[in-house]
Amino acid sequence: MDIIFDQYQIREWRQSDVPSLAKYANNCNIALNLRDGFPHPYGEKDAKAFIERTNAIKPSTSFAIATNAEIIGGIGLVLRRDIHRFSAEIGYWLAEPYWDRGIMTKAVRLVCDWAFTELNLTRIFAEPFAANQASIAVLRNCNFVHEGTSRKSAYKDGQFLDQEIYALVR
Repeated sequence: MDIIFDQYQIREWRQSDVPSLAKYANNCNIALNLRDGFPHPYGEKDAKAFIERTNAIKPSTSFAIATNAEIIGGIGLVLRRDIHRFSAEIGYWLAEPYWDRGIMTKAVRLVCDWAFTELNLTRIFAEPFAANQASIAVLRNCNFVHEGTSRKSAYKDGQFLDQEIYALVR
């Protein structure tokens, strides 16, 4: 995938992304809103392992969000299997200096359009923590529909958290 929008790009991960990935991903404000598979602190060793692991998955469903100079975030889909094979979970993060610019809303729209077409998906869903109002706003701005709340469904940073369920269907 290689999608250009505004002055940004959604593309495959590269080994040259390691320094900027480690720089921006090493942020407690980002890690607190993601699953534990996204470590904190986040170093170059983590970035290198993530890129190697991600690039081995086919079809590619995890992408960098980049400027001409560096990556500034990530977005990806986890494809479901068996009876859920036409569904995927979407996840994303953006470097804190780039928050509140509408970048992620555009990226989510573009990746969803791509996934419905190229991967023949019927449903894309997300499960943000209930307190993550910025992520919920992105989903709402992309026409995802709130399907419910999973109460105390996640354990993060020493506490049980509610997760909201949002979905977009074709």
